[in-house]
Amino acid sequence: MTTKPATETEVPTREADRVIIFDTTLRDGEQCPGATMTYEEKLEVADMLDAMGVDVIEAGFPIASEGDFEAVSAIAKRIKNATVAGLARAINADIDRAGEAVRTARRGRIHTFVSTSPIHLQHQMKKSEEEVLEIITATVSRARNLVEDVEWSAMDATRTPIDYLCRCVELAIKAGATTINLPDTVGYATPDEYAAMFRAMIERVPNADKAIFSTHCHNDLGLAVANSLAALGAGARQVESTINGIGERAGNAALEEVVMAIRTRHDVLPYRTNIDTTMLSRASKLVSSVTNFPVQYNKAIVGRNAFAHESGIHQDGVLKHQRTYEIMTPESVGVAKTSLVMGKHSGRNAFRTKLRELGYELGENAFEDAFNRFKALADRKKHVYDEDIEALVDHSIAHAHDRMKVAALQVIAGTMGPQSATLTLDIEGKSQTVQASGNGPVDATFNAIKMLVPHTAKLDLYQVHAVTEGTDAQAEVSVRLEEEGRLVTGRGADTDTLVASAKAYLAALNKLMVKRQKLAQAQQAV
Repeated sequence: MTTKPATETEVPTREADRVIIFDTTLRDGEQCPGATMTYEEKLEVADMLDAMGVDVIEAGFPIASEGDFEAVSAIAKRIKNATVAGLARAINADIDRAGEAVRTARRGRIHTFVSTSPIHLQHQMKKSEEEVLEIITATVSRARNLVEDVEWSAMDATRTPIDYLCRCVELAIKAGATTINLPDTVGYATPDEYAAMFRAMIERVPNADKAIFSTHCHNDLGLAVANSLAALGAGARQVESTINGIGERAGNAALEEVVMAIRTRHDVLPYRTNIDTTMLSRASKLVSSVTNFPVQYNKAIVGRNAFAHESGIHQDGVLKHQRTYEIMTPESVGVAKTSLVMGKHSGRNAFRTKLRELGYELGENAFEDAFNRFKALADRKKHVYDEDIEALVDHSIAHAHDRMKVAALQVIAGTMGPQSATLTLDIEGKSQTVQASGNGPVDATFNAIKMLVPHTAKLDLYQVHAVTEGTDAQAEVSVRLEEEGRLVTGRGADTDTLVASAKAYLAALNKLMVKRQKLAQAQQAV
């Protein structure tokens, strides 16, 4: 079965199709070990979430600490558009503290939860099913007396018997809950199971139509986003998620993945959100920065490689038509443009495009030489940067007609000495090899060149610098030679500093030979 690609004009407009995006980066996300944020960082993230169009910001767990209470209170005062929620266990003190924290919000919510699964009741809560039912009624009612917007969660809902879960949900709604959250607390469910649970609640609970059903999925089996989307198909209309998918253990459903799945595939996910997707990349970078949690390179939507292509086949396709290998535009998530990553898998079309971006227009022979040099470099380096390409192309252009070229170099160096170099040069199409020693590997290399190309020029300058970052960076070497008042400079680049040195020295010698030839021609003319 084939599906027609969706277009922006097909986005649903009915309110019944709107999905409420509930962000818990500041609460569940911060519970991720090592992801604690400062007071100021929480405010910065909250402002970003509000500007991006998040509907509900779960700002923290007010009872957890004085700092958490202060952060939730400050966020409640400053947020202009979103509902601000505070989390509370099914304990009176928690609920009162959460109510106080969100009191000044334009729209405040208390999110209270209690365990419902047999394993939790037996081993953690030490409560019976009937005792939990009483707790639900009492605590939800208490929360509703403090705020109009109350969310109730059945912790470990996916491992709770359906009949008992129905009773819990019915009582929570009756007591005043306006949102019912059925979390996959331990990331145990599969999409079909999770959807079936929501379908059962909506069909079997008598007062289900009086509440919005919400998802909250953990990613222990890598199914958090899939489960969240499956629940939408079964009637859920709120998705709880975090930026970059951070959260306890393997994390939560990633907000950016849920939102872009809905936007990109609304032909099969006929919903809409209020999220400004062009801010997703910025939000991802901000959360990564304040939590000091790097985003994996191949992370969907916001990863460094999400819109990067190195394969020659993919690069060629994207250059011909972007949608051949990109199902969404980089601009739609706030990324400037598609990135063609130059590496050993890159093809001629991508390399030619990169050269044009860098300002080079080469003839066919020069292009082939540069491309072959690029491929050889890419085999030796993990990352080929623009500066690398500039260095090798400049070298190709400058030395395309040199009489002498480095064919091979092997150097023996170390503390024991003496250092020696075995060098093979291509001199006017013929290979010549020699071995020489010296006071260090560079000196040995230059002595070998002198043996193959006798000259009286003196080394006036020898300078090395790295073209790019990293231990595998290309070295760019500059050599200046002086002979009878004539100065010539040569440059060479290679991942091996000694090879770069030989290329630079030989480049200078080539120039010197040209000057000699021109001088001789001038003298003959006289």
